[in-house]
Amino acid sequence: MGTAIGARGRAGARRAANSSAMDVAARWGLVARGVIYMLIGLLALQIALGTGEEQADQGGALRELSEKPLGGFLIWAVGIGLVGMALWRLSEALFGASGADGQKTSKRLLSFGRFVFYAFGAYTVLSFAMGEGGSGSSDQKSQDVTARALDLPAGQLLVGAVGIGIAVAGVVIAARAIMRKYHKHLKTGEMTRRTRKVVDVLGVGGGVARGAAFAVAGVFAVQAAADYDPDKTKGLDDTLRSFTETPAGPALLVVIAVGLVMFGVFSLALARWRKV
Repeated sequence: MGTAIGARGRAGARRAANSSAMDVAARWGLVARGVIYMLIGLLALQIALGTGEEQADQGGALRELSEKPLGGFLIWAVGIGLVGMALWRLSEALFGASGADGQKTSKRLLSFGRFVFYAFGAYTVLSFAMGEGGSGSSDQKSQDVTARALDLPAGQLLVGAVGIGIAVAGVVIAARAIMRKYHKHLKTGEMTRRTRKVVDVLGVGGGVARGAAFAVAGVFAVQAAADYDPDKTKGLDDTLRSFTETPAGPALLVVIAVGLVMFGVFSLALARWRKV
């Protein structure tokens, strides 16, 4: 009897994961992600042009959003959207994603990692919406976490491994964007030729910029581990600002900032045409 009840429970959970409600949650989450990336990209662009002082990270995006008409409502909407994104990724981890290879263990583990990432993002946004913080500097948070990690047994190895993982993830994100791996997730039959071309421009440009930001942040984490110096870890804001220190100067940050805005718009396109 217990086995039958358990089987019915799992079947019910699977139906919920494939329901129209989960479809709405996933698409709402993609819109929320798009809004955040567009705001971060615009803030980074202002930094590159010397016209803005707000931090180009999630906290800065939330503060920017809070100053808009109906800002409080919009922040709640973004937070709830990220909850939907997290639940969608959790359902993929538990029951498999769409597509022929969606049941692979590697895909399900990747979905679980994304669940953790978006669950944390949702928590920080909703904390900000409730006036409980969540908008602090990504740079200070990264340094605090790194400092605590370095104090653990084998802390340097742990921080170094995480940094390598983030850097590799960034390279993979950029490479998959260049190879247009997202095509298999799109409802291309519902898209015109012009729409597919525009989505490709957004997907490739946005994915490369996002991947570059991840990769550079990972490199800084590895450097912090090697030097046993948490201050060398950089959050998103400092990572983006570091692009101005290259020979290309602020021009490179302009390119990355525009790319992040493109990724935000690409996320909105996914909300319309992605298979869920």
